[in-house]
Amino acid sequence: MINELKDLFERNRQWADQTEAREPGFFSRLLKQQSPQYLWIGCADSRVPANELVGLLPGELFVHRNVANVVAHSDLNCLSVLQFAVDALRVEHVIVVGHSNCGGVKAALNDLRVGLVDNWLRHVQDVRDKHRDWLFSIPVELRIDALCELNVLEQALNVCQTTVVKDAWLRGQSVVVHGWVYGLHNGLLQDLCMNVSGPDDVVPAYEQALQALYRRVEALQAAQASAPTPAPAPPAPTPAPAPQAEAESGAEAESGRGRRRGREASAEVPPEA
Repeated sequence: MINELKDLFERNRQWADQTEAREPGFFSRLLKQQSPQYLWIGCADSRVPANELVGLLPGELFVHRNVANVVAHSDLNCLSVLQFAVDALRVEHVIVVGHSNCGGVKAALNDLRVGLVDNWLRHVQDVRDKHRDWLFSIPVELRIDALCELNVLEQALNVCQTTVVKDAWLRGQSVVVHGWVYGLHNGLLQDLCMNVSGPDDVVPAYEQALQALYRRVEALQAAQASAPTPAPAPPAPTPAPAPQAEAESGAEAESGRGRRRGREASAEVPPEA
């Protein structure tokens, strides 16, 4: 067992050398200042690396991640990141990003017990329960990703309702809240049409995003319904008996008939005097 993780240090050295070779003086400039325009609030899933997905370098994206990209009004960790990003770094965009087939969302949807994180996923279950009637009216195979998107919309709504963002809008600061989802199956980000730039936009943007979600799911259902049903496979033909077996069977039958004729002939011969 390697305790020092030497391979990670080696990869770090390679990355630093390549970055400096590509942009001489990069780390010297980065040392003096970070001035990101974006705050990314995403899931802790290792398959969703924020900077890489949008092609941004260190210093260009401020990031907060947790299980299932939750923004809870009682979470001082997330709220502190949000406050620092908006008030100190003056980011212009706060982006809540979920992803397809999220394990945390799946657990919340199906009431799967995982451990301590069950208490955290209660926030996602609240989203599930809020939209229960619609969510459980759609096919089972569409529910996980539908809840992933619903969760993004609700967490983006929570961002809009924080005192940090409300105060920023009140003093005229430009802050736009967005809701996106990342597709693990294709590597693409999708705008969920939740884009809020002020307090008057919150409810209309949320309702617009919900209707857009409903239409996307309806389109998926229609596509499933119109897909041709594959024809059942024809039954496998019964294999013909092997010729050798037939020959042997015929020979055995002929032998049996010969024995019967021999016994009958013996019975007809009279005994000698």
